[in-house]
Amino acid sequence: MYRYILSFLLLILSCHCRSQNNEVRMDWESYDPPSTLVVPEHIVKKAKYPFIDVHNHQFNMPNQDLNEVIMEMDKLNMAVMVNLSGRGRGSEEHLTGSIENVRKTAPNRFIVFTNIDISTINEAGWTERTVKQIENDVKLGANGLKIYKSQTMAIVDGKRIAIDDPRIDPVWTKCGELGIPVLIHAADPKSFWEPHDEQNERWLELKVRPGRKRSDTDPAPWEQIIREQHHIFEKHPKTIFINAHLGWYGNDLGKLGKLMEKYPNMFTEIGAVIAELGRQPRMAKEFLTQYQDRVMFGKDSWNPEEYYTYFRVLETDDEYFPYYKRYHAFWRMYGLDLDDEVLRKLYYKNALKIIPGIDKSLFPK
Repeated sequence: MYRYILSFLLLILSCHCRSQNNEVRMDWESYDPPSTLVVPEHIVKKAKYPFIDVHNHQFNMPNQDLNEVIMEMDKLNMAVMVNLSGRGRGSEEHLTGSIENVRKTAPNRFIVFTNIDISTINEAGWTERTVKQIENDVKLGANGLKIYKSQTMAIVDGKRIAIDDPRIDPVWTKCGELGIPVLIHAADPKSFWEPHDEQNERWLELKVRPGRKRSDTDPAPWEQIIREQHHIFEKHPKTIFINAHLGWYGNDLGKLGKLMEKYPNMFTEIGAVIAELGRQPRMAKEFLTQYQDRVMFGKDSWNPEEYYTYFRVLETDDEYFPYYKRYHAFWRMYGLDLDDEVLRKLYYKNALKIIPGIDKSLFPK
């Protein structure tokens, strides 16, 4: 018996020595070799048409030098940026400061959305105060409402507040009456709710960002949160909703298409999900062509160089190129080579239809 144990230990030692002498050992997440594939490449640093970014965040808009932002926008051919964080941490002062800075610097280059505070929903009179706030914010110059993902998963006084809570219904109704859209980010990618194991496409992201891991009790099942969001669309057909991030169905465009058919008041945008479109070029092109009147350009985080990947996916027919954040997408992408009219609608025409206050003279007819 001891002889077999000794033989086994010698075998392990031998393998370890060979590994040390002949192999380069690394963690799986470190393996990211550049492709040896030689194919045409087209790095697009400026969009073919002037575009509207309907999903952006400028958290310090009252105080920042907007001329610096405009310089970067011009390089990208971004005609208008929609800042979804108009109220910052919730104050009217932040909103008025943002709008004043825009008016003083470049009144036709920025659109500002307002925000609401769900953390006080249990206080008496919350609904009436919030509806009045929306009315006042629009008078001040806000042109839309942004709902954060934290508000679709909010815990207030120890209890989760569903985003389709009846107390919020008058807010959605008021937005419809005022003619402003609601851009809503519900939940997160479904993979965040799945086991963090070798079967999870977002394994690396959850390792790098462990705080993004969710479960059916933290705060609720993914399907439930998404269903509550869809319930709002159904209850308020006269209000325009922009379902952020392709509604987290960028990996199932067939399902997203069914939702488009079911909810004609639902639009969507491509912020932070271009990698989903880039890995399925034929399906994505077909989807964006079929629903060309309902999808808009969005990016989310403000990093000018990352826009190049969006342009490349949308405008070229390039093959097998990487995404800029490997922990979001370890796969390679392909260009969709969208038709010009589809591009124009994605870049600016659809946003012009549903977001008030945008200067149409900045765009081709």
